[in-house]
Amino acid sequence: MTHLPPLIVPHRFNGPPRSGNGGWTAGALAATLPAQGLGTAVTVTLRQPPPLDVPLPVEPTAAGVLVTHDGQPVAEAVYAESAPVPVAAVSAGVAAESEPRYAGHRSHPFPGCFVCGPARRVGDGLRIFAGPLRADDRTGPDDTRVAATWTPYESAVPIAWAALDCPGGWASDLENRPSVLGRMTAEVRSLPRTSERYVVVGELRGIDGRRTYTAATLYGPGDEVVATAEHVWITVDVEAFR
Repeated sequence: MTHLPPLIVPHRFNGPPRSGNGGWTAGALAATLPAQGLGTAVTVTLRQPPPLDVPLPVEPTAAGVLVTHDGQPVAEAVYAESAPVPVAAVSAGVAAESEPRYAGHRSHPFPGCFVCGPARRVGDGLRIFAGPLRADDRTGPDDTRVAATWTPYESAVPIAWAALDCPGGWASDLENRPSVLGRMTAEVRSLPRTSERYVVVGELRGIDGRRTYTAATLYGPGDEVVATAEHVWITVDVEAFR
């Protein structure tokens, strides 16, 4: 790679009001790699909130690509050392039944988020509302999974990454530990098809200080793994992002 076009995060793909959704931005950067980041795991580390509607230079590195703003790193994509471990599947019925319990309906740090914001219109945001499984659907008291159904109206690598982003975050306590995406490793095995019903399952995998570790998997018919991801979230002062 010798020359790459700049990366632009359109305002539509915001997470917090003034910056890009971490998953969409990470996926857009992964898509600049050979084969558009499909079929292999890619790790994207976010260094600062991605600015909106600004051409961001993309530079090849020895390991992948780096996107900058005013000379400062915004995000870096490299091929992952290992593929993410999928979250255990649930049925579409269980996922749909979980959606009314989505915590973001009660309290949301960024209600206009492209992926999980309840303020987004149908056909504009993805409106993936991953709620906790009911007790009868859990494997035990330590089962932290959340789930939702999703029918894409458009399909691209950044959209697939975005769909894997917030369901991981909502498996943690975003109400009391508001966080933004710091790092995401995703493996998109195939692009989701529009008008097909999918299931997204998120899971909490650990907490260490300001860092929260989660995962999410996108399942197609027959519990086929379409894409899967692991995340590192960083707790933040929400007011600094509004």
